[in-house]
Amino acid sequence: MRLSETCIRRPVFATVLSLVIVLLGLVSYSRLQVREYPKIDEPTVTVSTKYLGASPDIIETQVTKPLEDSIAGIEGVDVLTSISRSELSQITVRFRLDRDPDGAAADVRDRVARVRAQRPESIDAPVLAKGEAATRVVHDAFVD
Repeated sequence: MRLSETCIRRPVFATVLSLVIVLLGLVSYSRLQVREYPKIDEPTVTVSTKYLGASPDIIETQVTKPLEDSIAGIEGVDVLTSISRSELSQITVRFRLDRDPDGAAADVRDRVARVRAQRPESIDAPVLAKGEAATRVVHDAFVD
């Protein structure tokens, strides 16, 4: 009760103390850093498959479509995009934010392995690149 007694006896001191606390709060508030776009790591897995000598139509029907159909059933998939070019199929799978990136990559690896029998024999093994969308850290893993 010493502070309250002092503030009652000395009202100017109480006023100055209150102003110092308010001023300290305002200075601290002005120095706070606020990010307009916070860093959010969205789990992403990219599956790249090479098929030498194949046209984009063959890549689409024999490589990309079976892989897409298999990967689409994974829990937590947010966006699934694919590109079929000459000799290259690339499928990018973005997962919801609550999904573990390692578990997501393991699920994609399992689904890609399931369609191994449907792939042509002369095709290269698919390469999985796991990473967060913001950082684009890539870890390669061959699936076969």
